[in-house]
Amino acid sequence: MDLSAEQTAASPAEPEGVVTPLAAPTPEDPAAPPTLTEYASELIDHLAAHQTPPSPAQSVLYPPAHWLAPAIEALLLILRDEDPTVPLHHATELNDEHTALFLCLTLAVGGYGDRVHASWLGTAFGDLTTGTPVTQGQRALWTAAARGAYGPAGKIFVLRKLDAAAVPSTTEPDRWLKALTPGDPVIDPSPALTTLPQLAELPEIARPVQAAARLSALLTRCTEITTPSDAAQSPGDHPLTALRSLIGAQETPPTRSLTDHLLDDVRDGADPRLAAIAFHVAAPVVRAAAEELAEETRIPPPDELTVPIDGHPVLLRPEGPDAASLTAAEQAITSAGEARLSGRWLAYGPALLPIVALVLAFTVSELFAVASLVLGGVAGVILWRRSQREQAEARRVQQEIAELHAKADSAVWALHDHAREALQRADQASADLATLTRLLRRGPAIADPRP
Repeated sequence: MDLSAEQTAASPAEPEGVVTPLAAPTPEDPAAPPTLTEYASELIDHLAAHQTPPSPAQSVLYPPAHWLAPAIEALLLILRDEDPTVPLHHATELNDEHTALFLCLTLAVGGYGDRVHASWLGTAFGDLTTGTPVTQGQRALWTAAARGAYGPAGKIFVLRKLDAAAVPSTTEPDRWLKALTPGDPVIDPSPALTTLPQLAELPEIARPVQAAARLSALLTRCTEITTPSDAAQSPGDHPLTALRSLIGAQETPPTRSLTDHLLDDVRDGADPRLAAIAFHVAAPVVRAAAEELAEETRIPPPDELTVPIDGHPVLLRPEGPDAASLTAAEQAITSAGEARLSGRWLAYGPALLPIVALVLAFTVSELFAVASLVLGGVAGVILWRRSQREQAEARRVQQEIAELHAKADSAVWALHDHAREALQRADQASADLATLTRLLRRGPAIADPRP
């Protein structure tokens, strides 16, 4: 992480007031002394508030046995536009990676990201792969660069690092779709299926419609991501958190995978600059998911389809309802009507009582004649009501059968209309896919939009 050869050769004598590091590199990186950590925390807070950093006591940075002491010296010299070569050299000998990370993050927090050398970013960032967790420092640099802390060059640097990790197009496309378009997509009701809504619930019908709706929602979200944002430039909280962990002022939080970070960045409500970079990195998997959705919209309607009509399965074909399935449905309706008329003995049983009473009137007593007349009247009312019920049930069965035929014919016409809508839906999906592909090829905006 050394400066250029010209800077090293032209390095003047050590500036007045800067302590010369005396300690040699150590194989381990022990914890920083408490006084050094306290001053580093105070320095970071002042930089974050864009205030002039306090001058350290000489005892705080001497002797510089820990990398943080010469790194702070180098930082203060950089802030004063003075040559930091000598303390920077000692700090990098003690811990090259931590020194680079400290300088990159503190300068970003203070708004001096343009003073960061490209070599420092490379040393601080290190290697990044999909199989290893992203360190807190890497995420902090990633966030600061995406938000413009290091200018266009910093964004390009992060893009190259993330591109090198190469998220393949086979990496769980369903997770990316759920992150980009959470929840169920809003599906416009099909005019063809309004007459028979249960058609829209069939998987053969619903799958292409849902795929088209999700592709449209994906295009909407991707358009939002790739639209230039006017969000204020700020490195955010990640650099501060990473800095405090780096100097030992707080514990380091657990690391997460590259894919998890990218998924978080593309969710609705995420930082638009992070979303643009994540969308660019995940372009292969987003394109693959979009192509799969577009392919699903091209699934042709089935040649025949069994549809539940009033609870009866009816086989529908383009030429009309299947006669056998209609006959079976009619028989089921008739059987249900007969079942509702069960218990005929309750009506015809009492009709025998007047006859029995009449026989008893001739053989036992004339009083049974009166009972025969009364029972006859009751039996007549019961039989009349039974007849009315049978007639009503017969009309009900005929009405249900007529409605079955009408709905079956309507379903056939609805399927014809759905087939025409399917062609329009597939054409729209192809247009959405083409637009989405152009967005993916465009890539994120590197330069910040002009006010």
